[in-house]
Order: sequence, then structure tokens, then C-alpha cells
Amino acid sequence: MSGLFRAVTPRSFPVKLGDLTFHATGWKLSCVRQYAQQNGVQGSCYVTNSGARTKQLVLDGSFFYEGMRAKDISAVMSRLHSRWDKESFASYCKRFALPMEKPFKEFSKGMRAKLALTTALAHHPKLLVLDEATSGLDPVVRSEMLDLFLEFIQDEEHSILLSSHITSDLEKVADYITFIHAGKIVFSKTKDDILEQYGVVKCEKARAAALDGAHILGRRDSKFDAELLVDNRPEGARLYPGILTEQATIDDIMTFFAKGAYDA
Repeated sequence: MSGLFRAVTPRSFPVKLGDLTFHATGWKLSCVRQYAQQNGVQGSCYVTNSGARTKQLVLDGSFFYEGMRAKDISAVMSRLHSRWDKESFASYCKRFALPMEKPFKEFSKGMRAKLALTTALAHHPKLLVLDEATSGLDPVVRSEMLDLFLEFIQDEEHSILLSSHITSDLEKVADYITFIHAGKIVFSKTKDDILEQYGVVKCEKARAAALDGAHILGRRDSKFDAELLVDNRPEGARLYPGILTEQATIDDIMTFFAKGAYDA
């Protein structure tokens, strides 16, 4: 695991205020915790100390006592944190339809995720560190949270560092993507550059074998056809006239790399 930790030190991919940065496949929960510790974020969910009041960490799952209600959480947090905003917390709870009197043990997974994010935002952080924050949520709840992420970064001093395996979330809201596989950074680029650069060439298997491999990063075969990931879509279209070359999705790119298209 030490190699994985070294590969994902903050110096490897600096986060700029105002950026929404996603770190996908391979950045495990332990690395999120290490990043948080190195940057002054304390606790298993979103508790900070006096030196990290502008940073909040939200992990997959919440760590409230089962018998606590939302109003109890607000009361406790107001005593622990000078930046706690009761009005902001209540406003987010109302927005997400989170009952103030209902025990936490009766909350659904989606409600728990929204409560964790609501509690983090009520500290008015500048940096949110989120681990799989939308994992396992139904599409409606996930969309609500993604919309809130986009609202949060409208302030140029705000940033989000989020690990996620949900590539549709990346395509919807990410500005930058750092893809980590097997403890190694495969690439770290803007989402627009990634979608513009990579392409998928589709043709018969026999024809694929005869293509110039200069820009081919990986291949996957079906019974009769082949799909090739190329690292320069415009150049691929020029080199392979008459062959369908499509824009690669984030899912396409990560699947190719994860199955061995990338060799460091």
C-alpha cells in the first residue's frame, strides 16, 4: 500500500481553488484519509480541528449515533465548531427534506448521505474532500447532490476533491480528472481535453490487425468485430479513412486502461 500512497500525494495533482477535481478508479478510502490527515482534516467523517476549519471530509457513509436526530447534531456541532451555521444547516435539511425529529437509525442510505453533506456544508468550508459520495444512491438523490456540488464551486474560492467510480458523474460535473489505476497515475487532464483527445475505432477483427498501431492504446474484441482505443482521435480518423472513429466516453477510456491498455 505504501506505493499507492506515494502515487497519490497532493503534490502529484495539486488542487486549485475553484476547481472540481475527481479522482477515479484506484484511489481507495485509505488514501482519502491519508490526504485528509496530511492537509489537517481530522476525524472519520467531517470533524475538523482549529487548523483546518476551511476543509471538510465526507466519506462513504455517516458516523452519527443511531439515536441522534438532525436537531441534536446541530446542537452538538454548534458547541464544537465556531464556524457552525445553524441557519444554513436547517436550510439544507429543508431543501433535502431531512426531518429534524427523526432518529438517524431510521434514515435511508440517501438521507444519510445528504445529512453528511449538509453537516459538512454548514461549516462553510472552502474545500470538500468526498469519498464515493454518490455511490449506491438512487438517480434522483445522486442528481440532487451533483447539482449541489456544481452550486458549491460557483464560488471561485471553493474546490471539491472527490473519488468516484461513477463515470457518468464525471462527465456531468468534473473539470479535471486524475485517473489512477493499480497505484499509478495514468493521466491527469481536463475533462474536455480527455474527451477531445481519445477515440474508439470500430471495425472488423481482420481489418484491425492491419492498422497502424502508432496511436492505438488498447483493443477489445467481440466475436466478429474489434474496438481500438486511440490517443489522438483526429489523427486516428486521418490514418484510418473509411473506418468509424467515435469520441471515447470516460467509461470507455477507463475500461481500456483498467484491462491493460496502459503499461507504465
